[in-house]
Formats: sequence, C-alpha cells, structure tokens
Amino acid sequence: MSNNHPNKTAEEDRTANFYITESYKTIRTNLQFSLAAAEDKKVTAITSYEPNAGKSITTANMAITMAQTGAHVLLIDGDMRNASQHKIFGVTNTNGLSKLLSGLSRPDDTSFFRGVRPNLDLLPAGPTPPNPSELLCSKNMKKLLDALREAYDFIFVDCPPVGVISDTLSLLSNAPNVLIVVRQRQTRHDDIKRSIEKIRAVGGMLLGVVITDVSDSDSPFGGRYGRYGKYGKYGKYGRYGKGDKYSAYTKSGEIHYISNAPSNTQSEVK
Repeated sequence: MSNNHPNKTAEEDRTANFYITESYKTIRTNLQFSLAAAEDKKVTAITSYEPNAGKSITTANMAITMAQTGAHVLLIDGDMRNASQHKIFGVTNTNGLSKLLSGLSRPDDTSFFRGVRPNLDLLPAGPTPPNPSELLCSKNMKKLLDALREAYDFIFVDCPPVGVISDTLSLLSNAPNVLIVVRQRQTRHDDIKRSIEKIRAVGGMLLGVVITDVSDSDSPFGGRYGRYGKYGKYGKYGRYGKGDKYSAYTKSGEIHYISNAPSNTQSEVK
C-alpha cells in the first residue's frame, strides 16, 4: 500500500508514476522540436499568468526529464521575490542568482548546487533583492547567461507570473524563449491572451503552453489512474496573495500546446 494514498495499491501507484513520467517525456520531445527552430536553442523561461498555476514544480520536472537524456542541464530560480526551487530540491538559498547579479558573490561552487539530480545543476534565487526586475535585464544577467550557455546544453529559468509583475518581461531581453503554464479551471482564456500579448510586445518567442490540473475525466485515459494528490505547498507568493498547493494531471499535448504537466505526491519525476 502507498504511504501517501492508503487506499491505492502499489500497482496503481506504479501506473500513475508511469503516466506522469511519460507525460513529461512528451513535453520534453515537443520542447526539443520547438527549440530547434528558435534562435536561442538553450535557454527557456517558464512563466504563468497568475500564482498557483504549478509553474515551479513543472519547471523542476522539465529540467529533470531533460537531464535524463544525458544532457547537461541547469535550472535557475529566477523568481527572486518568491524563491521555491531550493525548497523543491532541499538545498539552502543563502547564495544564488540575486547575489551573482548584484556582484556580491562570484559564479563558483558556492553559488551553484552541482548534481542535485544526475546531470542537473541548480542555481537558486538567493536572498530577495530590492530590484529583481532591473537585475534580470541587466548587463550582468546577459554576461551570466552567455557564460552558462557555453557550459550547459539546456537552461531552464523559473520566472515570476507575467500577469503580476514585470520581472519575466525584463528577462526576455536576455532570454526570449518562453513557455506559459496555465491551470485548467483557474487561468482564463483572456489571461492567456494577455500573457501572449505581453510576451510578444517585448520581443519574446512563445514556444508553447503547458496545461496543469487537468482532471481525470478530461484525460484520454479516463479515471483509471485516479487522483495523484498534490505537491508540497506553493507557499505565500511574496506580496501577491495567498499560497496554494501544486496540483496537475495530464493528457497528451497537441499542436500549439507543448503538453499537459502531471503532478503527484512526489516532489519530482523519478
């Protein structure tokens, strides 16, 4: 029996985990095709319109899944107002992106966590600075990304919600590729439209959309897999409102959509 779901059998857990893993592999494959047509083939910014869409855990799982191909992957927590990647991977947030961009630390092993998963390194957000938006569009950010492009095959940047603050739009001058995470039954069509308009207005390149919190009934597999629970707490989104919990369920992606991001009680795809 599963410790997290006492009413589920071990076989049901294995089936759910397979479904989740395969869904992220679908996202990975479609992302690789999208990046092949992009000018910048290494850096992808992931955002949402609003908080609590499952953006950060989706970003973490995408980075892990890409690293499973043997590629050298870096995950950057660019959400300096509400850092969460250090919580997902269980590391400290004493040093990180904010200190690097502010010139308070150097890009060495005290800033990065090497091998948080096989082939995956993490650069946490660091302490909250007074000017995150300015730092993300700064010359220091450009220099840092240029250096990291030489060192890594793929770089994922977890960004703040584009509908709440301008930080993500500031980053796009240095990293134009964008994925939008939307949550079914929460994110409105008008919100998606506004997100796309904002991204394109600053020259960003939309790679696709990842849908989270897709109900079992909407899945092509029906309700066979049951609900997988929720990720750990999203925590309070800084000054933007109440926290929530990550949750997401999947179905296959198509055309403009990258895919639909899965979720279960685990902190990441295994």
